[in-house]
Amino acid sequence: MSVACRPLSDEEVGRVMESFSGRYALRDKAMFIVGIRTGYRISELLSLRIRDVLRPDGEIMDSVTVARRNVKGKTRGRTVPLHPEAKEALREWLEEARGMIQLAPDIPVFFSQKRNGQIRPLDRRTAWHILKQAYARAGILGRGVGALGTHSLRKTFASKLYDKYRDLILVQYALGHSKTENTIRYLNIREEAVARAILAL
Repeated sequence: MSVACRPLSDEEVGRVMESFSGRYALRDKAMFIVGIRTGYRISELLSLRIRDVLRPDGEIMDSVTVARRNVKGKTRGRTVPLHPEAKEALREWLEEARGMIQLAPDIPVFFSQKRNGQIRPLDRRTAWHILKQAYARAGILGRGVGALGTHSLRKTFASKLYDKYRDLILVQYALGHSKTENTIRYLNIREEAVARAILAL
């Protein structure tokens, strides 16, 4: 999804978290929460394996690393601390997943239904379909300026971080951007906001 996707407000996030349903509701909710709490791209989220999030003792890790080969640009991997909310969502999902399959280290965290005896990760199209249904059930699909998509998770993370700390370099580093210009596009910093800031000096 392009950066044209808009971020979600706190109120919208709450509504989406209540809107997941069906057999894989905990998986889908975990994908959403980990997305808005780590800022990973959807391709990075879907690349995660059990070994990336689960310690040998069965506890959820304190941070999660996406390997360089799965990060856009492939220049370096990216490690992000796991927010307690993300850890709890993963714990709940993996606890349920244990009743479905054997959680071997190479199993995708966000796996799809078994096909031909193989367990595969969700693909981007399916992830978007899941989120689109959740947005619709939450009554926010098509509401507000800009579209919603899988990239809305990453933009929500960026916006919340910037709103809290007002530190562009911090957000750039958290997103793994190589250029500040890319981060500015994520945050939709507009001329009117700049004008207000100058007048408030």
